[in-house]
Order: sequence, then C-alpha cells, then structure tokens
Amino acid sequence: MEEAQQLMRDAVPREDIVFLAGFEDMVTIGDYVFVHAGIDPRVALDEQKPRDLRWIREPFLSHPDSHGPVVVHGHTISDEPEDCGNRIGIDTGAFMSGRLTALVLEGTGRRYIEAFEAGGGTVATAPLAA
Repeated sequence: MEEAQQLMRDAVPREDIVFLAGFEDMVTIGDYVFVHAGIDPRVALDEQKPRDLRWIREPFLSHPDSHGPVVVHGHTISDEPEDCGNRIGIDTGAFMSGRLTALVLEGTGRRYIEAFEAGGGTVATAPLAA
C-alpha cells in the first residue's frame, strides 16, 4: 500500500494536489446542498464530518424525513437518477456504465442531462425526464 501511495504522489503534480485540497466538501445554494456521498441525518448540517460527506451511505440513503435543503449527491450508483424528495442521487456509474448524469436546476424546475458513450467513443447528450 505504501508503495502504491508513493507512486500516486510521484505521478500527480503538486499543483493538482493543492487545487483538489481547496475543494469544499459541502456547497449550499438556495434549497439544495451538494455533497459527494450524503450527510449524517442525525447531525446538523454545519456539524457534518468530512468523512460522512465523502463516504456515508446509511443511515442517509434510507432516511425518509426532510434534511432541510434537498441533498444532491453521488457515490451510490443507481441505474437512473433517484429523486426521493429529501435527496437526489445522480450517480449512474460513469466509470462502469459510460453514462454520466447531471442535474439541471432552473427556477423551481428540475431535469437531468445524460452524457454517454456512443459508437467509437463519441459522446452524445440526451435530456432525461425529471
């Protein structure tokens, strides 16, 4: 493991590491909060731990109640975007499926855009119903 980590450190330029380290773990805009994996529903938003924001699945995924803002997340792959009312999962497994899904928020409307691999590695986009 140590050798693999050293190989990664050697391969990734320092400025890239600094750039990535500057990312926020949680961004709140209006009625939405954007995170990688989810939140711990037992903890206030301003007290969330970075580990949960990046890795949590349960109890987040099965939590039926409101989180306040709608949580938009990835990390847990599904065949289609999952709008559960209190959370929207948009991870359609691009690294395995070749499908990348994005959520478009316009006013009070929501829709999805999907990019996918098509013959010869070209990328096409298609709107999905929200």
